Amino acid sequence: MSPTTAASAFALLFLAELGDKTQLVAMSLAHRHRAGPVLVGICAAFLALDVLAVAVGAALYQLVPEAAILLVAGLLFLGFGVHIWRAGDDAEDAAEAVAASGWWRVAAASFGLIVVAELGDKTQLALVAMAAATGETWAVLVGGTLALWAVSALGVAVGATLLRRLPAVWVHRGAAVLFFAFGGWALLRAGGAIG
Repeated sequence: MSPTTAASAFALLFLAELGDKTQLVAMSLAHRHRAGPVLVGICAAFLALDVLAVAVGAALYQLVPEAAILLVAGLLFLGFGVHIWRAGDDAEDAAEAVAASGWWRVAAASFGLIVVAELGDKTQLALVAMAAATGETWAVLVGGTLALWAVSALGVAVGATLLRRLPAVWVHRGAAVLFFAFGGWALLRAGGAIG
């Protein structure tokens, strides 16, 4: 397992999700319910989604030529960068839909909300692209999952305070710059693989 790939996956996904709708959902759920079941549900959802994403990425790495994967991954990263750059602080309060009580019901509701919110989201697609581009399935899974868990824990524990002190636009711009960097890197590698 490459520590560099794991660290890259961590940095990319941490910045991409910091201040995103998922973190805001985590904060909102934690205001209504105990933090423990909320965090367990969210972490379980991210683990399931991340395993699915890196499995798809690993299959693509084996089946599709490297230059094609790098080209698509680079374009995806650049597209995500543009999307995040333009994104505002318009997260919906999905926690309104959660009227569950009890530890397991809160955990299950948190799990469900995150799966619905994140299935096919930019971070899941970024994991697919990273796993396909690098072939480092375990490193991408570990780095990406730890990043998403860390952001969720921040959302549950101190997210509201953090976001009051740090403008959401700065967080979005930082994530966008990171996506631009990874997109440029993948396109450069694609050019090298073709030539």
